Amino acid sequence: MKVATGLEKMLREGLFKDKEIGLITNHTGLDSKLRQNYDAMLDEGYRIGALFSPEHGIRGNVAEGARVGDETDPRTGIPVYSLYGESRVPSPESLAKIDVLIFDIQDIGARYYTYPSTMLGAMRAAAQANIPFVVLDRPNPIGGATVEGNVPSPQELSFVCYAPVAIRHGMTLGEIALMEADRLGLPAPRVVKAEGWERSKFYDDTGIGPWVPPSPAASTLDMALLYPGTCLLEGTNLSEGRGTSSPFEMVGAPYVDPYILGEALMKEGLPGVMVRPTYFTPWYWKHVGKVCGGVQFHVVDKRAVRPVELGLRLLFTVRDLFPEFALREHLPEEGEKQPGESPTAQGDIIRQDKRRDYLDLLAGGPALREALMNGGSPNDLISKWREEAAEFERRRKTYFLYQ
Repeated sequence: MKVATGLEKMLREGLFKDKEIGLITNHTGLDSKLRQNYDAMLDEGYRIGALFSPEHGIRGNVAEGARVGDETDPRTGIPVYSLYGESRVPSPESLAKIDVLIFDIQDIGARYYTYPSTMLGAMRAAAQANIPFVVLDRPNPIGGATVEGNVPSPQELSFVCYAPVAIRHGMTLGEIALMEADRLGLPAPRVVKAEGWERSKFYDDTGIGPWVPPSPAASTLDMALLYPGTCLLEGTNLSEGRGTSSPFEMVGAPYVDPYILGEALMKEGLPGVMVRPTYFTPWYWKHVGKVCGGVQFHVVDKRAVRPVELGLRLLFTVRDLFPEFALREHLPEEGEKQPGESPTAQGDIIRQDKRRDYLDLLAGGPALREALMNGGSPNDLISKWREEAAEFERRRKTYFLYQ
């Protein structure tokens, strides 16, 4: 059965057509004909008073971490307010004439992604303004049946760790919105379900249409599936493949011997992937212009892949094999240029928390950093994180909209 997104259900039934709408969206807010949501809405006679853009901007063309400014959409004349610039939440002024605030963005299914953070911040702003909040739901592209990774405490939350959910949470944004509204004591949002989606379905099982990268580096579905694990490399001096044709699928560093690393990882028996030794030269971000040795992960069985475990075993293997491995201590300060980073990655990165290591922010606490730096075992950490994931898996079922 082909899946129909919440957007398509809204358009078909004429929901909210009598309201002045504020729409939080980007280039992934598409219908099955690849029409932009606000274009389709205007064609159907909807009234849109304001657009709101997340990280990467309304068109998805802004580099990761770069500030997004306010603008006016040149074709429609609708004001576009940035939620990744001076402020990360809609201002009272931007909501002054809005009757309902609607969120319609394709997520990637990993806790590090900032779109859910934007959604939750907007939910709070809508509650303060006494405006109904609506999520036009979309499938979790890496499926909803598998849960992996640790669950942070409320004290460890940040913009890249937005809620006490597992790294690979297996939920839709509508389900997360319901769960977080309950935890935070906010009014429950209205979720317009994605019809026909089941938890066993990955994006390419839905029939929705072609994969549109939800961010500049999310180039393929394989990337989306590997991202819950390989994104952890952002907190280290390993390249996560940004500045290559296969970000988050291809990883390495100038100090890595690809054949030694490839052989070691093949012995780990990582499920669902094949490991290929390779060389690459990033054109931006880390190690610009330097030849890096590393590996590329090729997905051969999407339902067998365990990306979080893959990411952990990769980090500990590199730590054990290559003494040059190190953590990236912090995000760049305003105006600071990190070695090998592009101009767009310098002062435009929005700081999360100046007092915390970046790996701690991604991992939702210090456990991974401490294990890496103090000779810990990946098996111990994986075992602990499996227990946390299992507990979260039980808790999340209260908020299921799909089976």
